[in-house]
Amino acid sequence: MIKSKRIRFGHWAKTDIDLAHELWGEPDVTKYISKTGLFSDEQIAERLKFEIASEKESGVQYWPFFEKTSGKFVGVAGLHPHGVGIYEIGFHLKPEFWGKGYAIEAAEKVIDYAFNELGAKELFAGHNPNNIASKKLLEKLGFEYTGDEFYEPTGLYHPSYKKTISG
Repeated sequence: MIKSKRIRFGHWAKTDIDLAHELWGEPDVTKYISKTGLFSDEQIAERLKFEIASEKESGVQYWPFFEKTSGKFVGVAGLHPHGVGIYEIGFHLKPEFWGKGYAIEAAEKVIDYAFNELGAKELFAGHNPNNIASKKLLEKLGFEYTGDEFYEPTGLYHPSYKKTISG
């Protein structure tokens, strides 16, 4: 599985509901990915099921990742299919790990995996228009703005981006 200097990735399992609650039960995490700003217990369970099904069906998910030294759960980073040869990249981190370089470290590994292991032609990403940190991260990673797209879970138009292997 994917790993870097400070982190190691894992795979979601049905027994990881407590980890799912740690992340998607945190209002600071879900405020940008939900209309209400919160996930109910049922929505958290559904998100976990979705990630497990995604990997079973397409070989990718937003994988949980952990600090190598402490074993602490940091958040998720990964991919979902977004068309033929195109994957959507996404990442959600627990607030205690914000601003420490974990998002870019995880995203760089996921990007490398997408292009070099999966043979992706392109990556897609979007972010809540109020999430300036995600905008800055995507730009730093070399994603190019392509326009705004409606995102049903928030009811907002999200700035959207793409990245190709050369870009």
